[in-house]
Amino acid sequence: MGLLEFIKDYFLGFWDYETPKVMVVKNKKLGVIYRGVQFLVITYFIWYVFISQKAYQDSETRPESSVYTKMKGTALLGDHILDMVEYVRPSEGGDVISTILRREVTHNQRQGTCAEHFTVPSANCSKDADCISREVNFDGNGQRTGRCVPYYNQTFKTCEIQTWCPIEDYAAIWEPALAEAINFTVYIKNAIHFPKFKVLRGNIKPNKRNGQKYLNKCHYNEKKHPYCPIFRLGYIAEQAREKFSELCRTGGVIGVFINWKCDLDLDPSECTPTYSFRRLDLRKNLPSSGYNFRFAKYYSKDGEEFRTLIKAFGIRLDVIVHGHAGRFSIIPTIINTVTAMTSVGICSIICDWIMLTFIDKNDIYSDRKYDDDSKVPSPSQLLTVPTEFTISYGSNHSDLSEGVAL
Repeated sequence: MGLLEFIKDYFLGFWDYETPKVMVVKNKKLGVIYRGVQFLVITYFIWYVFISQKAYQDSETRPESSVYTKMKGTALLGDHILDMVEYVRPSEGGDVISTILRREVTHNQRQGTCAEHFTVPSANCSKDADCISREVNFDGNGQRTGRCVPYYNQTFKTCEIQTWCPIEDYAAIWEPALAEAINFTVYIKNAIHFPKFKVLRGNIKPNKRNGQKYLNKCHYNEKKHPYCPIFRLGYIAEQAREKFSELCRTGGVIGVFINWKCDLDLDPSECTPTYSFRRLDLRKNLPSSGYNFRFAKYYSKDGEEFRTLIKAFGIRLDVIVHGHAGRFSIIPTIINTVTAMTSVGICSIICDWIMLTFIDKNDIYSDRKYDDDSKVPSPSQLLTVPTEFTISYGSNHSDLSEGVAL
């Protein structure tokens, strides 16, 4: 067959119409496979697609959300009483709020010159030539003056630097942890808006009579107080599976996840959030594990500027809001119903492939399944064919024992 004939046959065959042919195959194994695959497909669409995923609904997954946080509590540190102004950052609240659990304080720092810390690379010296003037080591604490000086009344020497003196690594004082912070509370107010459905919800249940009194004394509990937006830090650490004493030592970042999954086919009042907590920062023996930050308090004494440097370790809470809302819609219902019906048709394709590939006498099945009307004689041809009569003696019973049961 030449190339032109092949192209011609392909072009002419392209316009042929194929119609399914119904054929009953009496094969129990194939029947079990067919019904089993049908059952799995139908179960998947009914249970998972329509019931679990609610594919008959129009959904919205990017709601608009706002978060406001506020922390309360007091703690005793030596003879000093610390309140929220001392340990909360930032003070105005937001979707990120942190509380200080432990501090390293360097008092009475002022601008001047002093010895670099001996752990800084190339900071140790024996003469001035070992220190390059105006060199800045980014692992160090300041700019070098070019002098080699004794290290804070020690026998060895380090390069002199210009910075806030005394340096933190030498003069920092470790304060004890705020163990009482386990009872600090954080108030999380969240509002969420689904603009497609024009639904606005909040995580505080409206109560005009005694709403404020309820908020003043309640703490969140999934079973007893699911509408209370006030959480103890100890409860948050426990739900995140973290030891509060370890958080006091190194600090940490904990995510507070507010999940809104709303079925708007029900009353909007049934749209309520669920909360989950998880540690977010890496903490497997890494030098950067935990959470800390620095800030300073400045003051003047005898006309000279001083500062108190504070390195704070604490818990940072990141409030992360996820929302999903759905409501019945005819368009996704029709689309997913048609998809389910089409998927059921795949069962026949799979069983046809098994029948024509693996089952015995598959050639006979193939001849019975596929017909070509071009091979069927036309009515005029049937009229011109002579009729042949055969007279036989004996039984006229046809023996079909060699036939194939279909």
